[in-house]
Amino acid sequence: MQPVKIVIEDVLDLHTFKPKDVPDLLEDYIFECIKAGIFSMRIIHGKGKGIQKKRVQKLLKNNPRVESFQDASLEAGGWGATLVNLKE
Repeated sequence: MQPVKIVIEDVLDLHTFKPKDVPDLLEDYIFECIKAGIFSMRIIHGKGKGIQKKRVQKLLKNNPRVESFQDASLEAGGWGATLVNLKE
């Protein structure tokens, strides 16, 4: 299977990806954001039952490139999104 090319920007919407692909996707996307000079990003994981959110936040917690993260404001997606600050 060929890799999917996506534009690197400050928002990553996980709705179009399979859950099994999220760990590698997140790792690669964070690396590419830093390389592109993007140090603040929003990850849209959806609301649902919170399973994807917990998984994403666990991955962020264990990523050495992540400075901090928090739930997004209501205007930015509320508990369906996470705001991330990356280390420069």
